[in-house]
Amino acid sequence: MSAEDTAVGRVFPVEGEPVLRYTLHERLCHWLAGLTYLYLLMSGLALYSPYLYWMAAVLGGGPTIRFWHPWVGLLFAVAVVWMHTIWRGEMRTTDADRAWNSNVMKYVENRDEELPPVGRFNPGQKQFYWAMFFGMVLLLMSGIVMWSPEVVPAGLRALRPWAVILHELGALVTIGAFIIHVYMGLFVVPGGFRAIVHGYVSRGWARAHHRLWYERIANQPTADK
Repeated sequence: MSAEDTAVGRVFPVEGEPVLRYTLHERLCHWLAGLTYLYLLMSGLALYSPYLYWMAAVLGGGPTIRFWHPWVGLLFAVAVVWMHTIWRGEMRTTDADRAWNSNVMKYVENRDEELPPVGRFNPGQKQFYWAMFFGMVLLLMSGIVMWSPEVVPAGLRALRPWAVILHELGALVTIGAFIIHVYMGLFVVPGGFRAIVHGYVSRGWARAHHRLWYERIANQPTADK
């Protein structure tokens, strides 16, 4: 990891230089979680509906995705737990988040300049994070039962159909959250996708979208990780 990737938001000596938003460590974790989830999304939909089975051909065929889907699911769970060790402290709801939530209609109406300032992650990002975290837990627990139904004791066989229902519920929640996350990152917040690829944002971007975070890092010689 390079020296500039050791502290998020380290202060640069030149005003015009960018701010480090995501370290290499954070970016690797994010992309591992994102790419494994994308595979699970496509393979899961192919297994779920015959109308979407064409996705199986893209991913190597039915037997292939049937084999790899649960294993990639475990890798996704590991990635989310890894992410949790990195960001859980920054995903707590703050007073600034509550003020932002009370003015959320200004965000919907594209009046961002009237919104209260927020920290490194805004409330929408935090809600997405928790939706994916608890969705992962639900998918993992139900998925294990579906993967190896023989591990369920005979007296608890009723859990098997419930596992299918809960797996579908977890999939619906995470798919919806994932679509919104990708849409926001690519089309609604210019610079968001570039930040998670390259790690850096301009100072103007940081001030506009995460003013409290920018002000915090701008007033200390090194920043919080």
